[in-house]
Amino acid sequence: MMKTLTPDERIAQLMVAAAYSNRGPEHQQEMLKLIQEHKVGGLIFFQGGPGREASLTNEYQAASKVPLIIAMDAEWGLGMRLDSTISYPYQMTLGAIQDNNLLYEMGTEVARQARRAGIHVNFAPVVDVNNNPNNPVINYRSFGENKKNVAQKGIAYMKGMQDHGVLTTAKHFPGHGDTGTDSHYALPQISHPRERLDTLELYPFRELINAGIGGIMVAHLNIPALDTSRVPSTLSKNIITSLLKKELKFEGLTVTDAMNMKGVTAGNEPGVVDRNALVAGNDVLEFTENIPLAIAEIRKAVKQGLITQQEIDNRCRKMLAVKQWVGLNRYRPVQIARIAEELNTPQAKLLSRKLTEASLTVLNNERNLMPLQALDTLRIAAVSFGTDKATPFQQTLSLYTDVKYFTVSKDATTAQLDELRTQLAKYNLVIGAVHDDGIRPTNRLTLSAQVQEFVSVLAAKPNVIMAVFKNPYVLDKLKDIELADGLVVTYQDNVNAQELAAQLIFGGISANGRMPVSVGTKYMAGYGLDVQGGIRFKYTLPEDAGMRSDILFGRIDSLVAQALNAKAIPGCEVFVAKDKKVVMYKAYGYQDYSDTVKVKRTDLYDLASVTKVSTGLPALMKLYDEKKYTLDNTLADYLPKFKGSNKADLPLKDILTHQARFQPWIAFWKNTLRKNGSYRWHTIKGDSSKNYPIKLKQNMYLHHKYPDKIVKAIRKSPLLKEKKYVYSDFFFILAPRVVESMIKEDFYPYIQRNFYAPLGATTVTYNPFQKFPKSRIVPTEHDFAFRHEPIHGRVHDEGAVMMGGISGHAGLFANANDLAKLMQMYLNMGEYGGKRYISAETLKEFSRTQFPELNNRRALGFDKPNLEYAGENNNTAKGASADSFGHTGFTGTFVWMDPQTGLVYIFLSNRVNPTRDNTRLYRLNTRTKIQQVMYDALIKSPL
Repeated sequence: MMKTLTPDERIAQLMVAAAYSNRGPEHQQEMLKLIQEHKVGGLIFFQGGPGREASLTNEYQAASKVPLIIAMDAEWGLGMRLDSTISYPYQMTLGAIQDNNLLYEMGTEVARQARRAGIHVNFAPVVDVNNNPNNPVINYRSFGENKKNVAQKGIAYMKGMQDHGVLTTAKHFPGHGDTGTDSHYALPQISHPRERLDTLELYPFRELINAGIGGIMVAHLNIPALDTSRVPSTLSKNIITSLLKKELKFEGLTVTDAMNMKGVTAGNEPGVVDRNALVAGNDVLEFTENIPLAIAEIRKAVKQGLITQQEIDNRCRKMLAVKQWVGLNRYRPVQIARIAEELNTPQAKLLSRKLTEASLTVLNNERNLMPLQALDTLRIAAVSFGTDKATPFQQTLSLYTDVKYFTVSKDATTAQLDELRTQLAKYNLVIGAVHDDGIRPTNRLTLSAQVQEFVSVLAAKPNVIMAVFKNPYVLDKLKDIELADGLVVTYQDNVNAQELAAQLIFGGISANGRMPVSVGTKYMAGYGLDVQGGIRFKYTLPEDAGMRSDILFGRIDSLVAQALNAKAIPGCEVFVAKDKKVVMYKAYGYQDYSDTVKVKRTDLYDLASVTKVSTGLPALMKLYDEKKYTLDNTLADYLPKFKGSNKADLPLKDILTHQARFQPWIAFWKNTLRKNGSYRWHTIKGDSSKNYPIKLKQNMYLHHKYPDKIVKAIRKSPLLKEKKYVYSDFFFILAPRVVESMIKEDFYPYIQRNFYAPLGATTVTYNPFQKFPKSRIVPTEHDFAFRHEPIHGRVHDEGAVMMGGISGHAGLFANANDLAKLMQMYLNMGEYGGKRYISAETLKEFSRTQFPELNNRRALGFDKPNLEYAGENNNTAKGASADSFGHTGFTGTFVWMDPQTGLVYIFLSNRVNPTRDNTRLYRLNTRTKIQQVMYDALIKSPL
C-alpha cells in the first residue's frame, strides 16, 4: 500500500478529520471531498447515532483509496459521542473501584462495541493525575489524584481494549491534571519543576508505555520546565521527540490533541500550526481545521528541510501498520442490521451497573446504621434536594419499606423549607439526597444558599443518611456534611447510581469504594468504609443472576399478552428473583376490562388461598419453633369446642397435609339467604350496630356471632370416608383461633408485628380499604349472588369477608414485591434482612412432602409438585424441583420457591374479574408456563 501513495497522500495519511453523523448532506459531501481528493488517513466521529455513524462509515470507506482508520473520543464508551448507546461511569467514578479486573472488563466491552460500530481507535484512557480540584477540563475524567491508582486503572482499561482489537491512546501527555485552565479555550501553564513532573505527572505515562500502550495523545500545555520556549507542548520537539520518543522510548502512535483548540491555535496560523506539530514529532494530527492548507504547509516544510521525506514516510508506514493491526487489510463494511440491539446487550448494561455498584463509597456509617435494620421501628422520610419530582433513588428506597417522599427545588423558598422542617419532625430516620442538575458532574453547587444551609443543618442531626450524587469535590462546599451519621458518595447522578445507592442503604448490595481524590481536610484519597450487604433483595438484571433477559422477558411478555388477549385476566404482576436478586418485577394490563386504569407494580391484589401460607402458616411455624405444640397434637387441644366432635382426635400433621378427611368447603354465605333469595332478618342488617358490626359492604352488616356459626358448621360437618389428600379450607379458617389460643393475643397484630413489619412488607394486609386508596387495590368479582356489587377493596371470598375480612384461608392483599419478602424468607430457610424469623429445621420440615407413600404430595401447609409429572395438567412447571414448594390462589395467584435453583416466582392476577366462571387462565396454563420460562432462562454452565 505504501508504494501506491504519492508524497502528498503520505502526508494526508497522518491526518484525522472530524466527522459527524448528526449533520446534513453538506457535511457529508465535505467529508467525501476530503477522502477522495486529499486521501486523509482517518476520521474521528463526534456527535450522532450508531446506525447513522455506521452507514456513513461504510460510505466513506467505500470512497477511500486506503481504508480509513475510524477513531472516537469514547472515554466512557460510545455514549460519550453517540446517542442510543451505553455510557459507562466517568473515570473518577471508576477511580473508586477496588477491583481493577472490572476495568479490564469495561475495556473489553468498549472494544466490542467499538469494533461492532466500525471504530478502530479509542482516544482513551485519560491518565492525567487530577490533583487540582478546580481543574475545569480533566476533573471527573481522571481516575483521581493517586498516581499509582491512575496508572493501574489506565493499564487495566487499556489492556481490555487492546487485547480485543482497539488501539488506545493515553492522554493528555505530559499531564493535564494540575491546571485551572481549559485548553479548549486558552493555553494552560504547568509551572512545576522537572523533578515533580518526573515523579508525578509523567508516572502514569511511563507505566502505560511499559505496559504496551499503542498510542499517546499530546496536550496543549505550556510547561517551562520541559521547554523554555513556552510553545504549546503539541508543538514542542523537546517534549515530543526528546522526552516522549527518546527518553521514554515510546515507539507507538503519537497523536495531537484536537488541532482546533484555542490552546494551540491562539497566535498560530492554520496549516502552519499543523506543520509545526508534525515537525515537533507527532505522528498524527487530529481535527486539523484546514487539511488542504496543512498538506501544502507540510510539503513546503519538506522542501525547506524542516522535516525529511523519510520522516514523513516512516510515520505514514506506522499509520499503515496500525491499520493492518486493527484488520483494515481485511476490511469489511459494518453490518447495519441490529446494530443498536447488539451495542446495547443486557451484558453491556449489566457491566455498567456492576461498575457503579463497585464504586459506591461510604464515608460515614455511625453505629453501623447501614444497612438499615429493625424496619418496624423506623419512620422514614426521603428528601431529594435539587429536584421537583420523585426520583429513582426514592422509588427504590420504597421497594424495601414504606418511605415518605419530599422534594426540594434548588431555589426553594423559606416558607417551603420551614414547612419541610415541620414535616420531618414526624420521622425518626431521614435519608437526604443531593442531586446534580448538570450534564456532567462538575465541582459546583447550584443549590441556593438557604437550601445549602438546610442541607447542612439536616446533616448534623442524628439518624440522618446523606447520599451525594455529585462530584466528590462538592463535599468540601457542603458545610457539616461530614457530620451525617451515614454518608454515601456516588460521584455522578444517573439512574444506576440512584437505584444502587438506595439498595446499599437497605443492604441489597455491599459497598467497598474508596475516595479517588481528597476533599479538603474532610476526607483523604483512599478513604472509605466497607458495608456488607446481601441481606435483602438486590434489584438487578437477569444476567446478574445467571439468567437470560431475552428468554425471560420475551417469553413471559408473550405469555401474558396471550392471556390478556384471550381475556383470561385483565392484568397481572409478575415477580421473579433468583438468589435474592430480583430480575423481573413487572405490571401488565389493566385493573379491569374497562381499559382505563393500568396496573402498577405498587397495586395490591387479593391473594385468595395464598393467604394460607402467608398468615396462619408462618405463625404456626414460629410457634412450632417455640415448642407451643407438636404435629401430633389435635385440633381439640387448641379449640375446646371441638372436643367430642368427629374432628377431636385428628392430628395437626394430617390436617396441614389435607388428609384429615375434611370436606373441601362449605358455601357459608348461602345460609344467610331465604329461599326467595332475600337475607335472613336475624343474620344481616342494613345498618351497623353492636350486634351487627361486620361490614360486608355499604348497608350490609353481619351478626357478630356469625363467625362462630361458621366454626360450628365446620365442627359439625361430616368427615370423608377415606383418608387421602383432599384440599380443604377448613383448618385455615380456624387457624387464627388456633394461633390465638397459643399466643393470648389477636391474630393479625401478632402476624404484623412478627413478620410483615420487620420484613418491610408494608402492603401485606387484611382489609386494605382501611389503609390504601381504592385506586391501588385491584378489583375482583362482580358478585351478583351474595353482595350484589362489584368487589373492590374487600376480600373476594365470601367466607373470609364473613369473618370480618381476617381469616387464615383468604383475605390477605399485597403487591408482588412485598409478598416476595415473605417468600424469600421461606426460601432462605427462615432468615431475611439479617433477622431470623423461623428456624431452618422447621422450614425444612414444613416444606417437605410428608406422606408420599399415601400418594399425597403436600407438605405442611405448603403445596408441592405432583409426585409424578402430569404434563400440561401438572400443578407446577416441569423444571420445578422436588424440593420446591408454594401455593396457588382462586383469584389467579401463584407463589413458588425452589431451593435447588434459588428461584422465587410470584404471579398475581384477578382472573375472577368480572366472574369466577372465567377459567381461561387455567385452560391456557399461563402461570405454570411462565414458571417454566424461568427455568428455561437459566444460563447453563458449559460442560
